[in-house]
Amino acid sequence: MSADDKQALRAEMKELREELSARDPDAGETLAEKFPLKLLERYGPTVAVYMPIGSEIDPRPLLGKLVKAGATLALPCVLDDGSMIYRHYTRGDPLEKRAFGLLEPFHEVPEVQPTLILTPLLAYDKTGNRLGYGKGHYDRAISRLRENGRAFVCGLAFHGQEVDEIPAEAHDVPLDWVMTERGSIPIFMMRAMANSRDDE
Repeated sequence: MSADDKQALRAEMKELREELSARDPDAGETLAEKFPLKLLERYGPTVAVYMPIGSEIDPRPLLGKLVKAGATLALPCVLDDGSMIYRHYTRGDPLEKRAFGLLEPFHEVPEVQPTLILTPLLAYDKTGNRLGYGKGHYDRAISRLRENGRAFVCGLAFHGQEVDEIPAEAHDVPLDWVMTERGSIPIFMMRAMANSRDDE
C-alpha cells in the first residue's frame, strides 16, 4: 500500500468513525461495562489513557472503573521535539490544550511509565495492526517503554473500525488487544496460535 493509499484509507476511516460515533454516542459506556479488569490485574497498575478528540471512542466512562480497581492513570504528552511521553493524571486535574488538540497535564506534572496503554485508532485488523494518524507518536513512545520494561497495548475502538488488512511498516508496533463496544479481541493470543501453526 502506497503512502497515498494509506492516506486515503485514513480519510475513509475517519469518516466512517464519525458515522459510528454519531450512530452510537453511548459506545464508551458500553465499552467500559465490558472492559475486562483482568488486563489491569495482569498488566497494570499504571494505565495510559487519553482524552478523546473528535469521534474517537470515549474512554472517560472507563476511568472510574479503572481507578476504583486500583489503577494509576497517565495521559500522553507530545513534546516540542515531537516525542511523546506520559504524565501522571488524576481525574479532575487541570489540563492544557496542546498540539493536535490533545488535552495534556501541565509540564511540571511528573512523567510516569505506564505498563498498560489504551490507545485510540482509525482502524485495526485481526493481526493487531493499527492505523493511526501517521505521525508515529504512539509507536515511538511504546517502543521506548518496552526498552525499559513491559508495555501491553490495548486499542479502544468501535467494532466497525475493523478492516481486513492494514499493511505493517517496520516501525509499527502491533496491538496486543482490542476492546470495542461489543467486547474483547485478544489479538496476542491469536497471534501466538498463528505462530504456533506456522512452526508446525
